[in-house]
Amino acid sequence: MRVKGGTVTRQRRKKWLKLAKGYWGHKSVGFKVAKQAVVKSWTYAFRDRKQVKRDFRKLWIARINAAVRPLGLTYSQLINGLRKANIEVNRKMLSEIAIHHHDVFETIVKQAQAALK
Repeated sequence: MRVKGGTVTRQRRKKWLKLAKGYWGHKSVGFKVAKQAVVKSWTYAFRDRKQVKRDFRKLWIARINAAVRPLGLTYSQLINGLRKANIEVNRKMLSEIAIHHHDVFETIVKQAQAALK
């Protein structure tokens, strides 16, 4: 007698189709394409969890550089001066200070400049 395995197969396919809910076109309806799309989306999600951290660091560095240029330094000179002055502020907080508390940022930059000399 032939065993079709209908309920088990249907459950397995429904599981993948549920994961592909909201996808456009055949990716949300067809089992094979849906499974491929879900697996691909997992690879993108894994990769981009790392990519987000890189993108934010680039953004913070660009903001700090833009804020420190009018004060007569570059970003790399500022970071070097902060290290020499033993001021430990991460880039996220430094960019927030540069945006919202410019007077505090100027004092930090002045301390970094003094340490460079």
